[in-house]
Order: sequence, then structure tokens, then C-alpha cells
Amino acid sequence: MKILVINGPNLNFLGIREKAVYGNQDYDYLCNMIREKAAKDGDEVETYQSNHEGAIIDRIQEAYSDGTQGIVINPGAYTHYSYAIHDALKSIENITKVEVHISDIQSREEFRKISVTAPACDKQIYGHGLEGYLEAMDFIHSIK
Repeated sequence: MKILVINGPNLNFLGIREKAVYGNQDYDYLCNMIREKAAKDGDEVETYQSNHEGAIIDRIQEAYSDGTQGIVINPGAYTHYSYAIHDALKSIENITKVEVHISDIQSREEFRKISVTAPACDKQIYGHGLEGYLEAMDFIHSIK
């Protein structure tokens, strides 16, 4: 199975920013963890990170025709206001999509509790740390 993992703004600063919220592990650690899980499950996986909304939308649209069967996405701050990313996710209904957040967004600031992108996804996982990415991959397997 081909899975695309998309990380939005500031996720490349894991292990640097707000360690009390996001932990001490860096972005390379996350990517390695995802690759190890994919290898174990026999999946092809691509990790993609961008701080730019348009680049994320372009990559989502490319997934429509590149054989991607599942997307795990952490839109970062775009979660709360990017209707453009919502629309891109919504337009690829043939691909299973899971929104992931490392922190428990429901126990943080009010603005973080609102996701405009989650309604375009099949599932949302939050508050499970980096393990949430692996749970999302398992979910994609469970329905494919």
C-alpha cells in the first residue's frame, strides 16, 4: 500500500519548539519511526513537510494520480483556518485520509479545538504523541 504522510508548518521543528507539548524527539526521529512501520507492514511510504500552504495543496492533488491509497496529514496551524487544504482533501475522495495531531488539541487554546480540515478526512487522531501517526497508518490498513 502506498501511504503519504504530510506535515504542515513548524513540524520540521519537532524537538526544538515547545518540548513540553510536542516532546523531545526531532522530525528525523518521526520520519524514521514512520519508515520503520511502513517497512514492517510492507508499505511504500513518503514523508513530506512544508511550511507553505500551496505546496501542501499541490502534494495532496498529486496524490490523486500517483497511486497513493492513504494520506496521514498533520496540517499544523492550517488545521484551524485553511479551507483551501480542506477543499484539496475533500476533492480526493478515493483516498483514505487521517488527520493527526501530536498534542491533545481539545485541552489547549480555544482556537486549536476547531479543525476545518478534519471534516474532509475519514478520521482524526489527537493527543497520542508521535504514536498517532502509526495509529493513522493502522486505520488506513483497516479499511483498505
